[in-house]
Amino acid sequence: MQPVAPIANAPLVELRNVQFGYGDRTILRDVSLSIPRGKVTALMGASGGGKTTVLRLIGGQQVAQGGEVLFDGRNVGAMDMQALYAARRRMGMLFQFGALFTDMSVFENVAFPLREHTDLSDELIRDIVLMKLNAVGLRGARDLMPSQISGGMARRVALARAIALDPELIMYDEPFAGLDPISLGTAAQLIRQLNDAMGLTTIIVSHDLEETFRLADHVVILGAGTIAAQGSPDEVRNSTDPLVHQFVNALPTGPVPFHHPGPSVAQDFGPVGATPGGSA
Repeated sequence: MQPVAPIANAPLVELRNVQFGYGDRTILRDVSLSIPRGKVTALMGASGGGKTTVLRLIGGQQVAQGGEVLFDGRNVGAMDMQALYAARRRMGMLFQFGALFTDMSVFENVAFPLREHTDLSDELIRDIVLMKLNAVGLRGARDLMPSQISGGMARRVALARAIALDPELIMYDEPFAGLDPISLGTAAQLIRQLNDAMGLTTIIVSHDLEETFRLADHVVILGAGTIAAQGSPDEVRNSTDPLVHQFVNALPTGPVPFHHPGPSVAQDFGPVGATPGGSA
């Protein structure tokens, strides 16, 4: 019996009723979402809302405690190690702040996944690495060490490494954090150009509202362990959901509290007017 080919317009990534938590702390509660092929999808929301956890579930670093995480129609959590490695070769990941190997040159950082996952000759690896570095404008920096380049350049080297294996899916975890306006604009332009030129499917976790909304085709807002809103940037920006309204307008008060849940002030310090170690 011949295997069924994937439907062309089916989502490359899909979460179905996913639940996940650490101990007693629930991070994702019955989350369902689809990542459309060939589009840039932004995954946003308040800190601690589960955005990076979603990336880890897709990459198989974490396994959902309920529901399914599908990559190209296959359940990532049910894959054996061989199948998981095969799926990961179709994914690229740009970590926060690049995560370059500090003892390797720019060239060797980009060559690393090619040496690890292929049997290509040194000559072919050289050509691929230089092409990827040229795509991010850093072919001339091939011999420099990470300590010799700026933060923005390091992020671009990490991007070249992430696309070294020509992945179908590329995931960015806070690609704009700590960048100056010029480097940020360059990074955003590269993400868009690479997505369109290489036919990628892109997921961006970011807190930079203005740049991300300008870049993304589809936006998903996570809040309180669930999907608070999803749709086009304009649809999300105009959402009447209180949490989404607070997030997109950067309001200090709303459903997302300033204080982390914990004991009351009275429990920690005693009744108002009481003196330490004594009574009022």
